Order: sequence, then C-alpha cells, then structure tokens
Amino acid sequence: MRHPIRVVIPALAVLAAAGALTGCGADAKPAPDAAPDKAPHAAATTAAAGSGTDAGAAEAVASVGASGTACALPVSFGLAADWKPQAVKATDDEVFAALGRQGPATMTCEIDAKPAGNIGYLRVWTADKGPARTALEGFVKAEENTSEVSYKETKAGALPAVEVTYTVYNKLMEESKEERAFAVATPKGTVIVHLGGLDSEEHREMLPAYELARTSLKAL
Repeated sequence: MRHPIRVVIPALAVLAAAGALTGCGADAKPAPDAAPDKAPHAAATTAAAGSGTDAGAAEAVASVGASGTACALPVSFGLAADWKPQAVKATDDEVFAALGRQGPATMTCEIDAKPAGNIGYLRVWTADKGPARTALEGFVKAEENTSEVSYKETKAGALPAVEVTYTVYNKLMEESKEERAFAVATPKGTVIVHLGGLDSEEHREMLPAYELARTSLKAL
C-alpha cells in the first residue's frame, strides 16, 4: 500500500472525477448495495497466466455478478478483500451519461479499491453480442491519449478472452500511466473488465484483484 501522503494532492482531483463517474454522475441513482456472495477461498498464489505480468491473483473472499449480488452481470467473478462493488445505472443527463459510455460499451459496475487501500476501480462494461476483440478495440479507440497498445489472446476462467495493455497520458499528473482490460463474449453480450488507477504504481498494486477477476470468471 502506498503512503497516503504521496497521493493526497492529486488524489483529490482524481476522486472528484471518479465521483462523477460513480452511478454515471450526480443524477444517477446507484442500485442499493446487495451483500456479495460469499465464495470459497481461492489460492492466493494463483499464477497470472496469460496476462503478461508477474502478479499473482488475490484471494477471493466474495463474488459479484450473480443475482442477489451488488451488480447483476452476464458473468460472475471473485472479489479481493475489501473491494466494494456498486451497480451503475444510466442517467438521462447527456453530460454524465457520456462518462458512462466508452465506444460500444456501457459501464454497469464499479468495484472500489479505496477500502482496500488503493485509489482506483475495477470497472465492468457491457456491450452488444459480438466478437470480444471487436468490442475491446472499440473501447480502447474511444479512450484519448493512448499509446503502446498491445492485444493478446488469453483465458478468463475457462472462456476464451482478449486482453489489452496500453498507456494513457494523464494530463493531471503530466505522465503516462498503465491500463489494461480483458473482454469475453457471452450469450448475453460482451463483457469488458477494465483496471486503471491513479498512476502506474497504483495500477500494479491492484493487479492481483484484476487477475482474480480474470482467472475466476464464469459465464452465467
């Protein structure tokens, strides 16, 4: 965990922007929190196969995605300790609605890392049925200031998946930061799970939770 003094000044502005995204803006009404499904503990040393990173998966203490959890999704996956999911609902406000869409995808769930000690989120986006790579490419192309974009075939649980790693120039921090996402095609539509972070260091610290989502994912 990073010392809070290092991030307190830029974090204020970033959190303000993140607050606008939660629930797709001030007019959005997040769904009432539902208790996450309790899941069996997974091995904390699970290898991050196929992800291009040395990070292992975190231990699963709950899950999200199934009916009765905070976010109803076409998939379910494990949650790391203290990561808090919240459903995101669309809003009629055009400005804030735009924050909840990126390319072909609509944000449907935010999983907040702040209770676990990091500034960032796992965000789950959904798109229409179709090839996972097509949706993921459209998602990344809609992001501004990207570079070093690299796609690879991988697995999400037992499902075929496509993963992308890239960098985004952060004007607030005046530096580039690492981002990554994976996408899977399901009978109910394409699901994209994205991990950003305040900066590259925060991003790397949150990778075990991202890997847990990827390795534990199941279609519903």
